[in-house]
Amino acid sequence: MQPAGNLSKKLFSGLFWVLLLNLLVKPIWILGIEVGVQNAVGAEAYGLYFTLFNLAYIFNILLDLGITNFNTRNIARHPQLLGKHLSGILSIKLLLLLFYAVITLTVGLLLGFSSRQFGLLALLCLNQFLNSLILYLRSNFEGLLLFRWDSVLSVLDRVLMIAICGGLLYLSHHSETTFRIEWFVYAQTAAYAITAAIALTVLLRRTSLRRLHWNRAFALLIIKRSAPFALLVLLMASYNRIDPILLSMLSPSGDTASGIYASAFRLLDALTMIAYLVSVPLLPVYARLTHDNSDHEELRTVTQSTFSLLMVFAATSAITLSAIASPLMQLLYTSHISESAEVFRILIFGIIPLSFTYIFGTLLTAGGQLRQLNILALSTLIINIATNLLLIPRYGALGSAWASLISQSFMALSQTVVALRIYHLRPSYAYIAKLALFSIIICLANMICSHLCISWWGQALAALGIACIAAVLLRLIDIKRIMDLATNR
Repeated sequence: MQPAGNLSKKLFSGLFWVLLLNLLVKPIWILGIEVGVQNAVGAEAYGLYFTLFNLAYIFNILLDLGITNFNTRNIARHPQLLGKHLSGILSIKLLLLLFYAVITLTVGLLLGFSSRQFGLLALLCLNQFLNSLILYLRSNFEGLLLFRWDSVLSVLDRVLMIAICGGLLYLSHHSETTFRIEWFVYAQTAAYAITAAIALTVLLRRTSLRRLHWNRAFALLIIKRSAPFALLVLLMASYNRIDPILLSMLSPSGDTASGIYASAFRLLDALTMIAYLVSVPLLPVYARLTHDNSDHEELRTVTQSTFSLLMVFAATSAITLSAIASPLMQLLYTSHISESAEVFRILIFGIIPLSFTYIFGTLLTAGGQLRQLNILALSTLIINIATNLLLIPRYGALGSAWASLISQSFMALSQTVVALRIYHLRPSYAYIAKLALFSIIICLANMICSHLCISWWGQALAALGIACIAAVLLRLIDIKRIMDLATNR
């Protein structure tokens, strides 16, 4: 067991590398490739893909059953079990692939999918398996606190997709060939397969594993222990990803409404990835701190430091991007611009409750508080479905955006209250006042900038600069401490 004082140093060093690499790669993927693909195929075709992708994503938990989160937490506490668990869990993953494919494709049949839809769904199922395999392999690096390897693997698939899809988009643009959404799916398959192969090769060199070994008793034990994680991931995936499916079923415009929602959701998904990347190294660090249960000050320091970083990022992003929604959507898309901007203006505020969830939900997960989390997730799913059923028929994609924001806010607030109570984390009134003042400053900055004769991107840069200055002056971010921790070896 490492001294608790060193864990925050490893955490911020890991955060430095994972955020640096992802900030270099992910914007190119999301704003260049994904936007380029949607513009090339149109809102309806991309809406079809987005609906099928989310259906495959919801059942993704059947590929994992919570094993990845369980493995991260377990290897962080017992790193000597790596070799034994790797052999057994890889065997389980292959069996789960068959189970997942049968369930997901059966749902596709019951929903009456066409042959094209069914074929795309089958390919997306394969992609979900490969992605799940990558996440499991990365969980071993995370559990061992090998964050730099994890950082490289976190962007490798996207680098490969950028190269493949970028080439295909270039060729279709400079020829008479029309880009097809199927090409986008094929490119993902190739990139995921290569990344999984590299991750597995590197990991095998750190163990004595030479072949897979099926052990029925071990499989049942792992599935039993990870079942609460599985239920939690299923519920969270459902309330996060069910919106476009309900839109496709309930909205009069069907796949087009789903495509409009996808346009607005894309940037939220990109920003959420930053919060997710913070939680990746945070989970094993929390696992060790809650397992040791001896250094409450270290737990408080880690929580407040990461929470401050995410809140500065989330509040600045939500307020500023909402203020420039119309020109931003006009820059990115060629159709349904006003509808996308209207949805985006509401949906982007979801980054704030999602950031809460990635801090306090991760803490509760690492501490094994799965029963409370599952109850909250089930309640959130019910709220999400109910509000979608109420709002979609009347407001379409905009109603779905409100449903998402309402349900996410409920989950965030509930998790925060439970985590603060269990781990006796009491934020001071001064700290809460600083966060409130920071948010007010960003709102005022955007209001003032919107009335000045500057471009929308100038407004965004000005708001970002003011946010950085305000965060430092209010001591929400300690630049010297972060740099010291980030460069620690």
